[in-house]
Amino acid sequence: MPEAPPRLIAGFDAGQTHTTCRLARLETSGAWRVLSEGQGGGVSHLAATGGDSRFAAALQGSLTAALAAAQLEANTPLAAAGIGASGIEAGSAVQHQGTALAAQCLQLSPELAVVVGDERTALAGAFSGGAGILVISGTGCIAAGSDGQGQIRRCGGWGWLLDGAGSAMDIGRDGLALSVQMADGRVSDTPLRAALWEALGADSAQAVKAAVVAPDFGAAGFARLAPVLNELALAGERHAQAVITRSAEALAAMVQSVAEQLDLPAPAVCGVGGALLHLQQLQLAFQTALRQRLPEATLQAPAGDACSGALSLAAAAIKQR
Repeated sequence: MPEAPPRLIAGFDAGQTHTTCRLARLETSGAWRVLSEGQGGGVSHLAATGGDSRFAAALQGSLTAALAAAQLEANTPLAAAGIGASGIEAGSAVQHQGTALAAQCLQLSPELAVVVGDERTALAGAFSGGAGILVISGTGCIAAGSDGQGQIRRCGGWGWLLDGAGSAMDIGRDGLALSVQMADGRVSDTPLRAALWEALGADSAQAVKAAVVAPDFGAAGFARLAPVLNELALAGERHAQAVITRSAEALAAMVQSVAEQLDLPAPAVCGVGGALLHLQQLQLAFQTALRQRLPEATLQAPAGDACSGALSLAAAAIKQR
């Protein structure tokens, strides 16, 4: 086995479906060299039933996988870690709880286990600490921006039960809602109903209802249907197109809100997350909606990802000691 590198740092991107841990060696110059990545399970809100155990399991599982990929012993110590996790609000009791949990399971002091919302690590990675607005559309959605001078603002991201417009969850749920309306005659039947029911493995509205109330369905269950809506929309199905257009307009509205809060009339904007990256119809509709709301905004690719942002938090925590 190779010797453990000095000052091993970890950056975690902990989402609702999976967690990625990226390991890096922190050099004396303050730069780091990436060693490996590992995958683990997803997290839920820490206040939810089993939220604390899911959080700990996601960190430990992804770290173990990353250490194995780097050919390091499973007990190799970390010097610091940055964790971006779904559902962490700055200054909240949940953030304090997450910090304590992370410090315990990663065997770090609390000041060296930096736990923030995943939008903050993604924002730090996307613009390398500079000004810009990041909009994330995955299972859930949120927008966050920085003026490059220390001011950070966010919009959305208040949980799928309250605020899912713009997310894959919302697209899937709205499509499925239309399907049962088609089943009982409120909306004319189209291929949307059959396609969604086939994807769900349902043969009736009653079966659809039973599927969505199952304990393990939740936001991720709805989100898994979004690609079906995307394909329908690309084929010209008008209901699917309307559902996706509404989500795209919701994303553009979040970006506009952050731009106004930060006084950024011509912001650089990065769109990330599984829905924006993989649903072509959502990408196109978002670009159109953003041009209408913020004509001077510039869409660009992110400089780095959420794990890069998390590593920057870990490196900063060491520097501040």
